[in-house]
Amino acid sequence: MESLGIGLIGTGFMGKCHALAFGAVKAVMGDVPTPRLELLCETPADKAAAMAGQFGFARATDDWRALVADPAVDIVSITTPNRLHHEIAMAAIAAGKHVYCEKPMALTLHQAEEMAAAARAAGVKTIVGYNYIKNPTFMHAQRLVQEGAIGRIVHFRGWVDEDYQADPDLPWTWRARHAEAGLGALGDLGCHLVSMAYGLAGPIESLVADMQTVHRTRPLADGSGEAAVENEDVATALVRFKGGFHGSLATSRSAWGRKNRLGWEVHGTRGMLIFDQERMNELQLYENQGPGAQQGFKTILTGPAHPPFGAFVPAAGHQLGFNDLKVIEAAALLRAIAEDSRPEPDFVAALAFERVIHAIAEAAHTDRRVVI
Repeated sequence: MESLGIGLIGTGFMGKCHALAFGAVKAVMGDVPTPRLELLCETPADKAAAMAGQFGFARATDDWRALVADPAVDIVSITTPNRLHHEIAMAAIAAGKHVYCEKPMALTLHQAEEMAAAARAAGVKTIVGYNYIKNPTFMHAQRLVQEGAIGRIVHFRGWVDEDYQADPDLPWTWRARHAEAGLGALGDLGCHLVSMAYGLAGPIESLVADMQTVHRTRPLADGSGEAAVENEDVATALVRFKGGFHGSLATSRSAWGRKNRLGWEVHGTRGMLIFDQERMNELQLYENQGPGAQQGFKTILTGPAHPPFGAFVPAAGHQLGFNDLKVIEAAALLRAIAEDSRPEPDFVAALAFERVIHAIAEAAHTDRRVVI
């Protein structure tokens, strides 16, 4: 397989990330099919044409259905607002296309289940945009856990805080509406934390939770009044893992001063691991070994010894960034298509993350423990 045609829908933050990833992945990784930037979709048509030129796509359209049907497109990248994920993904799968969809998969759990079932039945490859679990730092943490460096896991504690909705004077947007965004902080941020919890500690069995909307209304952008915020700004859950231990997950989009503080601690019988996404090239390891006077946390700085860091730069301490993780993610999809293997996380795997965030919402609304 020499090349695969890319069709990109959406040109915002994540649309640019996908374009950059597909533009760089062959040069960085080498061992993947060459992505052809075939067709870009945006509205209106003049913006689509301008963005196609900026991103390096051969053609442009303002009709996503035309992109899905285009015979030159092999992979459909969905970077639209959340409400369109399900409809576009289902159409792409029906057309026999592979799908690269940003998280969350859909507005509702039922929609996400439909997407996973359709992809499985069609035999197409899918991947969901959980690029934080592609970080070489995170993958090294997984290896340390699997090798028993911290012993048996006894507790997982995770948090993800940002402040992009902390200001009460920020105008109302589609992210505040169930019909446009679905869940709030959970769908935007909390699902990333869940993906990391699963990768380190395994599946979550049940949970209790609570949620809060910090700013119940926001001013309309045109100054004509206010609109209700329909989803959560903050969510907290106490969880039980299938491994027999407990943990906690906390999510906020209204935490002043926090920009991307996605962090976690894994506590074991022989030590612990600590990570903070704002310092995404560092991992803290504590091992209960040697004299007490010499014990302490060790900082592991990722480098070429932590694949695939070396594909980007041959020297430690030179730092990978958010967009580099998207390159690793794109490579996973391209390899899966070429090798007929399963990319991680595909729609089936990512459905497990969706089940957790919707269980948190259900537990908060019903004030009872929810079994997943």
